[in-house]
Amino acid sequence: MSDGPSRVDRSAMVERMKQMLSLDRMRIAVITIDMQRGALDPELATLPVPEAECKRVLEGTLELLGMARRAGMPVIHVLTWWHPSEIAAHPFEKAIVDAKQSLTPHAPSDYAHHKLEGSRAAEMMPELGPAPTDLMVTSKRRFDMFYGTNLEILLRVRNIDTVLLAGVNTNTCVQCSAFAAYNRDLKVIVAADCVASAYGQDLHEFALDNVRRRLGWVLTNAEIAEKLWAAPA
Repeated sequence: MSDGPSRVDRSAMVERMKQMLSLDRMRIAVITIDMQRGALDPELATLPVPEAECKRVLEGTLELLGMARRAGMPVIHVLTWWHPSEIAAHPFEKAIVDAKQSLTPHAPSDYAHHKLEGSRAAEMMPELGPAPTDLMVTSKRRFDMFYGTNLEILLRVRNIDTVLLAGVNTNTCVQCSAFAAYNRDLKVIVAADCVASAYGQDLHEFALDNVRRRLGWVLTNAEIAEKLWAAPA
């Protein structure tokens, strides 16, 4: 039985694309996606990211938000707050719930109660904010951070041409939002230290490869800092 196709080495292309990237701090927004207890708080998570990954992502995101706020870049937190009538309304999600299957391979998930509006699981991770200058978008209901939200208007009125993404899950909301931003002719950067997946490390790595090879840039916080402070104010 075949193990499947081998991983393609595009490291030279990826590195060259990093060299081509320049950033204008005045036109970047940092966007966190679904940084909520329902994914990142091991005691409350209904769709849990592995605990070690939670710690890594929260530490990385704290560092990234600090950079953004010091640079005066807009920080926007996009959250999903489900009404009970909306939860598992999608046919695939309903089938998962009805079949009593877990979406997460390492632990049970409870999607029927995932991030219900008003619940503690729907709360944003408190260490991340919001800071007084941060903006909030709470109308997200699908993987795409733009679909059904006012996010595009927030970016347009601020003359943003680059989105720097952090959040969960890498292979669903982050990747789908990267596609959606790309389709709006925005420059897309995914912060590698600030994303994780509840669905398995294989899908996390696949999503990052898919972004870096076709949609945009995947950068560490150190690489982001280098690009930011190389740019004129």
